[in-house]
Amino acid sequence: MTHVCLDDFERAARDVLPGEIWDFLAGGSGAEASLTANRTALERIFMIPRMLRDLTGSTTEVEVLGRRTALPMAVAPVAYQRLFHPDGEIAAACAARDAGVPYIICTLSSVPLEKIAAVGGRPWFQLYWLRDEKRSLELVRRAEDAGCEAIVFTVDVPWMGRRLRDMRNGFALPDGVRAANFAAGAAAHRRTQGISAVADHTAREFAPADWESVAAVRARTDLPLVLKGILAVEDARRAVEAGADGIVVSNHGGRQLDGAVPGIEVLGEVAAAVSVGCEVLLDGGIRSGGDILKAVALGASAVLVGRPVMWGLAAAGQDGVQQVLELLAAEFRDVLGLAGCDSVSAARRLSTRVSQYG
Repeated sequence: MTHVCLDDFERAARDVLPGEIWDFLAGGSGAEASLTANRTALERIFMIPRMLRDLTGSTTEVEVLGRRTALPMAVAPVAYQRLFHPDGEIAAACAARDAGVPYIICTLSSVPLEKIAAVGGRPWFQLYWLRDEKRSLELVRRAEDAGCEAIVFTVDVPWMGRRLRDMRNGFALPDGVRAANFAAGAAAHRRTQGISAVADHTAREFAPADWESVAAVRARTDLPLVLKGILAVEDARRAVEAGADGIVVSNHGGRQLDGAVPGIEVLGEVAAAVSVGCEVLLDGGIRSGGDILKAVALGASAVLVGRPVMWGLAAAGQDGVQQVLELLAAEFRDVLGLAGCDSVSAARRLSTRVSQYG
């Protein structure tokens, strides 16, 4: 079957994944209001294209955190990617490398971070704050030593949100899939009715981060530091004061606080508040090149794409991820030109409107 949009990959992934693993990937927290709102908010945004522009030499390349990338996007951190395909993180990282976009290695990756970074490309490392600060900072050191180019510190998970699908399924990691970056107990594999074993595991391993945690990471590394999970303007400003080089505006894909505002709805005001010296990225609900264009027009340096990359991984391994990234690249080139823009910087000057019909 020829896949012509990301929805095609979603259907293909759902067809091949066991139901409880599909729920782990697709689901959100609570009633999944924020999960649904991420898409609704993006669909309500419409562009005002410009006409009669010179599109000679158009390019989708952009600088993100000081390095050129092929597109204004990175592959979002997603836990336990060997759930979706035996090649897991290695396949996804290889495809990102070949596509010329950063790949963010998750603390909860199912392959050690060093092996993922070794495939090359532009690896970044996503950090969850662990109960033992020394272990947290050791992960930062390992990421540096492995050649990662940035630390993406997720700050919106003091503990895992109540993901009802996983609870109903009594979801637990299967044999052969584990948190490969640190020694952990058996909690994530212990199946109990009405309990998410993954949530139980993170409750045992994670600690709520605070601004002192951010200061400790900032003091530990000279790599660019990005705080992921910021929605409030006040937190964005404080992130800059704390030495953050970037912010990811995100409600964690609707998987943490159910009812948290979609990132796209506050992106513009956050970007305006930290317009000097701090890059702003958007995470949550990106499903097309058109969504990337909307995010850029509203102030994002780049976007993170998570679930669609996992759809490609589940459907066809590295080839599937490559196809997803190629499709996003083709769509973004198309909409960039149709909007009258020859570059990402030109797209930042586009106007948008929010429609009641979206």
